[in-house]
Amino acid sequence: MRKLAFLAPLAATLAVAAMAQAQNPNVNVTIGPDLQRQVEKLGDREVNEQIAALQSEVGKALEQRYPGATANLVLNDLKPNRPTMEQIRQNPGLDPIRSVSIGGAAIKGEIVTADGQSRPVDFSYFSPNIRDVWGYSVWRDADRAFERFGDQIERGRF
Repeated sequence: MRKLAFLAPLAATLAVAAMAQAQNPNVNVTIGPDLQRQVEKLGDREVNEQIAALQSEVGKALEQRYPGATANLVLNDLKPNRPTMEQIRQNPGLDPIRSVSIGGAAIKGEIVTADGQSRPVDFSYFSPNIRDVWGYSVWRDADRAFERFGDQIERGRF
């Protein structure tokens, strides 16, 4: 019996890790039909990176507010602030530095909590004016939309 005593702390650690794994939120993101038509123009890689950024942000927020929850989201709209690499390739006249536009994202879906409650979500953020566009990244306003969406989840708005 004494020989197996050293396994008790290991077993406890594995049990805690298994519980933590079970509590990790699951974030499923699909692309809405309107955005699906724009993916070729924006670039597959860039859209997939934005989906991953949304999943990461929502995952962190769900861990804080709704442990063990699942989010089923539809990314309906996604606009860059500057031309993507695919847009520059398709339209050589675009300037990757000086071409600026209003960006943002629109998200719909639901959050299913660990106890089975479904909470609908509907969120969008786009810069209201071209003068409000700040930052130099291609996806600054979309990133801002994801951050604000995550904050809303953490505050319990949904």
